Amino acid sequence: MLRTGFGHVYLERTWMTRSLFGLPLTFGNVPAPEGGRYSTLPRSGCRQTILVLSLILVGCGSDAPKPAEQKPAGPAIPEEVQDAARTLLGSDAQVLLYGDLAKNGNQQILAANVVPNTPKSTVAGTVVTRAIIAENVDGKWTELMRADEYLKNTKGYLGLTPLQAVTGWKLQYENSAEKGASLYFTPVKAGSNEKTLPIAVKWNPATKRYQSMDLTYEHFLLEAPSLENPRSVLR
Repeated sequence: MLRTGFGHVYLERTWMTRSLFGLPLTFGNVPAPEGGRYSTLPRSGCRQTILVLSLILVGCGSDAPKPAEQKPAGPAIPEEVQDAARTLLGSDAQVLLYGDLAKNGNQQILAANVVPNTPKSTVAGTVVTRAIIAENVDGKWTELMRADEYLKNTKGYLGLTPLQAVTGWKLQYENSAEKGASLYFTPVKAGSNEKTLPIAVKWNPATKRYQSMDLTYEHFLLEAPSLENPRSVLR
């Protein structure tokens, strides 16, 4: 314990001061205060002694920091899958999901042309100019669904697709181990503050294709062969 007085610092004799270096710490010849036993040292030597004591206390009372745990990286996308995405969408295609996305036993990919710097928006997701889902059957990749200016599959335009062509989509996606992939497309409208609800797209096991869903996300919507009649029919 340290106390100051008359231009000196008093260091109380404790088990630490008595055992430090095997010798009592006595410097100078200043009498101890009445009723106490102290060793004294001039201020010139005080700073060094305090530093030694601080190092001892830190060394005894603190543990070395543990390195942060690193999460294992996800499985690498096979090169043949990357090649399939590039064939369908060009050299800058990115594979976002890969696996049995429809839970039908076939390997599928979700790939997209991703805008490098996604603009800030109140809607979460990745901005893409084009996106596709393709399936591998007997070694051949076949496109099942596409998002470019519109949302389409092999039967036509998906329900709720905007009548006006869009230049990009805010894409959100998830892949459930039980239900497969779910995609949510929100049209990107430059300079517009209008709030637009996302269009949900999932695999319909009854029709065996990807279709959009109504706004309750409970019913699939039939496709339209053209955009002349925007009304969609529940299925």
